[in-house]
Amino acid sequence: MPSTAVQTGFTQQAFDAFLEARHEPAWLVEARRQAWQTFLDLEMPSRRDEQWMRTDLRMFHLDRFGVSSELPADAMAPAALLSAGVDLAGHEVSINGQSHESTFDPALAAQGVLFGSLDRLVRTHGDLLRPWLLKNIVDPSSDKLAALHAALWSGGSVLYVPRGVKIEKPLHVLSALLPGGTDLGKTLVVLEEGAEATLLAETAGGDDAAALHSGAIEIFVGKNARLRYVNLQNWGSGVWHFAHQRAQIDRDGRLQWTIGALGSRLAQVSQHVSLVGVGAMAQVNGVLFTEGKQQLTYNTLQHHQAPNCRSDLLYKGALQDRSRLVWRGMIKVDKDAQKTDGYQRNDNLMLSDHARADSIPGLEIEADDVRCTHGSTAGRVDDEQIFYARCRGLTRKEAIRMIVAGFFQQVFDRITIESVRNALGEAIGRRIREYD
Repeated sequence: MPSTAVQTGFTQQAFDAFLEARHEPAWLVEARRQAWQTFLDLEMPSRRDEQWMRTDLRMFHLDRFGVSSELPADAMAPAALLSAGVDLAGHEVSINGQSHESTFDPALAAQGVLFGSLDRLVRTHGDLLRPWLLKNIVDPSSDKLAALHAALWSGGSVLYVPRGVKIEKPLHVLSALLPGGTDLGKTLVVLEEGAEATLLAETAGGDDAAALHSGAIEIFVGKNARLRYVNLQNWGSGVWHFAHQRAQIDRDGRLQWTIGALGSRLAQVSQHVSLVGVGAMAQVNGVLFTEGKQQLTYNTLQHHQAPNCRSDLLYKGALQDRSRLVWRGMIKVDKDAQKTDGYQRNDNLMLSDHARADSIPGLEIEADDVRCTHGSTAGRVDDEQIFYARCRGLTRKEAIRMIVAGFFQQVFDRITIESVRNALGEAIGRRIREYD
């Protein structure tokens, strides 16, 4: 796959040229300028910052990347995993943060649903999207990389579902990187009151060459709305992956958020779910697999801001070679969020003596009528299970693959979309290697 030229470094000249080329509404230009100034003012994250204290960025050099230029004429996106064999209502592909192809059911467009390139739709439907984009639930001042994204996001996708509209078929988004490329894509999902939708989103590409993704996901689930959101991170082994992911759920809203994290050289992800309306519910599922010298760091927050809400987080990780997995989870319950039911669990399966898992659950509770529990485990593959499987004709690798699949089954059972279960299982199975 060919690489793409970039303007070296994120400079003032590159930023000014970026703004001039986009012809965006004045309110968005102003928001970008403010974020750019924040980017200039902030230092890179370091181990002095609590959420970064287990992440080593000494090999990461931001000045080696820049704003992507035009794509090569022969640019192609990798094959998608989540959408294979699925009857879709819409499909959006971006490469290096630039829209590449898009399809969408015109019957849904006639009902007021927006889906496709955020770049395009913010120009044609700016008045509708403006209040959601300016909510800044991903705070540009969170860190330097969040500010960079807020200033220079491009490509990305939007799904906006008006009040009462129920989308039966899933929609699919693929964000791809060329080797050496940069992706600063944003995903914006808005479901108004009573709306329902399923969105499958995945990332791929980059290969083993150094590449950069600094992205954001912003989700708004309205009153009594229902969203199933699947996010598969499957970058190449050279990609530096940084992401801020936020969801707000209003009264009696429901969110099922499933993440699969398989790729990248290093990933630093902040995933927050805020339950802001009475009776809101969030189920967060995670399947993580690390290999080589890869490190995945996930900082999760279940923030209960209203009474009678429920959150349920289950992350499962398997590690091989000399890889590392870090999970820091927090359930935060505000003073007025009585009758909270919060749960979080992280289990890790060690496939190597040299892998390392850091599992750090936490509670911060200000209300006095709540039920909140957390836990974490880590353990090796049981040699007796491998022996039993091999006695029945399986090779050692087949036995390990079967055991790993069983380890993840608790998460797979929560996923109601068969194609997603199959895609995650197959992607993990291909990565499993022999070990002693």
